Amino acid sequence: MVMFSVLGSLAAVTMSAPRVYYAMAKDNLFFKQVASLNSKFVPAVALVLQGVWAAFLTLPRTVVSDPKTGKITHGNVYTQLLEYIVSADLIFYILLVGAAIVLRKKAAEMQRPYKATGYPLTAVVYIAIASLLILDLVYLAPKTAGIGFLLVFTGIPVYFIWAGQSASVEAVVKR
Repeated sequence: MVMFSVLGSLAAVTMSAPRVYYAMAKDNLFFKQVASLNSKFVPAVALVLQGVWAAFLTLPRTVVSDPKTGKITHGNVYTQLLEYIVSADLIFYILLVGAAIVLRKKAAEMQRPYKATGYPLTAVVYIAIASLLILDLVYLAPKTAGIGFLLVFTGIPVYFIWAGQSASVEAVVKR
């Protein structure tokens, strides 16, 4: 079951993350080369970048030393990656579900292509359970969950730096 879960998650990440990098590059918020498509209209540079990033994430390894015996053991990389990513991802999923609630209120007249069974109760329950899971991860694994949050938060100044450079380049081009 874990293997199927991992493969499903891998397929989703492989299909979506490179396209996010591609869109960011098209908006001048990432390296220009990442905005290219190959002959099959696939963002190949972004896929390679995603692979490099995934490999980089597997490099850190928890080293635990037992104070009584002095024996050194290594943590489980799979568990670490889950603790890094899941806590940070859940925040974005909560924001996504919350945005759907807000948009359904703001654009109430908009036609819906499908019915969401149990809405808005299912959305509110999801937000509550996901919030509890985040709190649980922070409580049980504060170090690795904290690293996950840190990885996400380091993107904020990087975004503003890139957006500032992009705005200054556009101002020069318009002259």
